[in-house]
Amino acid sequence: MRSLNQAYSRLETRRRYESWFLRFGLADGTGAWWIRYLLTNPGREGCPGIPGAAPAQVWATWFPRDAKPETLIQEFPVTAVKLSERGQPFLLEIGPNRIGEDGCCGSVEGRGQRIAWDLLCRSRFAVTISNKGWIGFSRTPHSDGIFSGEIRNGENVFRGDPLGFGVQGHNCGFRHRDFWTWMHVCFPQPDGSLSTLEALVYEMPFGLRFRKAILWHRGQEYRFRNLREGVRMRDGLRWNFEARSGAGAIDVEVDGGGHSLHRLPYAKTDCSGTFEVSNNSRARAQLHIRLADCTEDFVTADGAVLEMTGDY
Repeated sequence: MRSLNQAYSRLETRRRYESWFLRFGLADGTGAWWIRYLLTNPGREGCPGIPGAAPAQVWATWFPRDAKPETLIQEFPVTAVKLSERGQPFLLEIGPNRIGEDGCCGSVEGRGQRIAWDLLCRSRFAVTISNKGWIGFSRTPHSDGIFSGEIRNGENVFRGDPLGFGVQGHNCGFRHRDFWTWMHVCFPQPDGSLSTLEALVYEMPFGLRFRKAILWHRGQEYRFRNLREGVRMRDGLRWNFEARSGAGAIDVEVDGGGHSLHRLPYAKTDCSGTFEVSNNSRARAQLHIRLADCTEDFVTADGAVLEMTGDY
């Protein structure tokens, strides 16, 4: 199968963003990590004159259990970027930072701090949740990701196998959507596997909306396109919805409020400015599953990620 991490952009691309990211909660429950490798308009050197709009960036955000999130972002010129050719095994290098098919490493520095990591990821489930060609896509190369390795945050060292559980995603677009809501949650099972749910809603032309939720449970994939939202609150970061298909139905509640709610500016690909994105990588989630052969409930206090921008 073609790699879901395969890059769409080339370094000559003048208008496009493309990102590869990891989100995982630590197995010991002390917090969660969000690591992001980003290209923005590499063919025109990003958006000159706009802060935070360099053509290549690496982000590292720590969501501690008992404190507010903290982010380090390091910017790089296009000359610091190496990108594998299409058809070759995927590899992106941004300065000392690398991400490949099943792992990544790197370090970022700023404000007298340094975060460094060396991680591997293994999983059983990969999926494309949205694919609109050159307009953009959202892919999940590792949906039920089990992460191992090490992260150093100053004097603190996080190390383990498993180190944590979560997702590695890949998205791309000619422009960012005017609004979107995205979530992913994983529930460890007694046999060592992970059940996951990923859902995405965003704006499309002519007043339409893309809606899809994908459940991975007991080694089986379930797709839900009939998704109806009950609550969407950007200020407090809450999202409730139900989704149905011929296989059954799910009811979902995600609460991303509290001290782990984090807001960061994203640069627009037309270089007209920035917009704010809210993210909580330690969100609470509740999932009720009604399938032909089972009815089950799952709850996690901090095993979900919820991201939102724009208003309907």
